[in-house]
Amino acid sequence: MSGDRERDESGQFEPEYTDEEIIQAVRLNEPAGTQEVADELGIARQSVDYRLRKLLDQGHVEKQKIGNSLVWRVSE
Repeated sequence: MSGDRERDESGQFEPEYTDEEIIQAVRLNEPAGTQEVADELGIARQSVDYRLRKLLDQGHVEKQKIGNSLVWRVSE
């Protein structure tokens, strides 16, 4: 519930899951689709997509196009 979540200094809600929890969900489902990660954590696909793209920019995960699907892997 959003009423239980903490806000950061700028007033934004703190993420429900840490980067490591997102990475672990990718690792468990590799190659992991965005929806698979969302289902693993029980959060919206859009939220997971946003977080995965941030992790991609930081070099923690890699993306790959397989057919029409985008999948994620943990960077080594």
